[in-house]
Amino acid sequence: MRVVVAEDLFLLRDGLVRMLEAYDFEIAAAVESGPELTRALAELKPDVAVVDVRLPPSFTDEGLQCALAARRDRPGLPVLVLSQHVEQLYARELLADGSGGIGYLLKDRVFDADQFIDAVRRVAEGGTAMDPQVISQLLTRRSQDRPMGHLTPREREVMELMAQGRSNAAIAAQLVVTERAIAKHTSNIFGKLGLPQSDDDNRRVLAVLAYLDRGRAEASGG
Repeated sequence: MRVVVAEDLFLLRDGLVRMLEAYDFEIAAAVESGPELTRALAELKPDVAVVDVRLPPSFTDEGLQCALAARRDRPGLPVLVLSQHVEQLYARELLADGSGGIGYLLKDRVFDADQFIDAVRRVAEGGTAMDPQVISQLLTRRSQDRPMGHLTPREREVMELMAQGRSNAAIAAQLVVTERAIAKHTSNIFGKLGLPQSDDDNRRVLAVLAYLDRGRAEASGG
């Protein structure tokens, strides 16, 4: 699996490269600026890009904008974004096209190599890997929305785990309930939110994220 890594800090970039190589990923390129990232994504066509939000020369959202431009040229390009903070605008832009292979992790909440490598693999395979704090903020923003207000506390808990990319089996294991109970909760959630049912884990996650993102856009007038 070929990876392009974009991180401006040498020690962190080198650490990411060493960790990925230790888990048998091939590093197609490790770059430190937006222009380098743009070239690497266009020329090397990696299986997944691991991208810091803030890169030279602007040190604003250069990394994400480069990744988004690459996804427009190559729809579905898997991108895992790393950030220091929860930036809802970044999450919104990442989710805007509704395709799979997306992730948003907070650097200081990645606690071990297995967690990070699992996220990279999940995104590369077309899945999602969203930090719970990102999901929590989107949920909070929609807390006054009438359909969201109709969700029970347990349904909100299930929805947050589902939006992180968890399967019914994984959610059931974490909440210590049966998978059948989780299936019932997810059915109720989709019904209350007016979302189409789907047996595909990634499609249902994207539906939930798109719903949460739409609420954020409506709240901001976007």
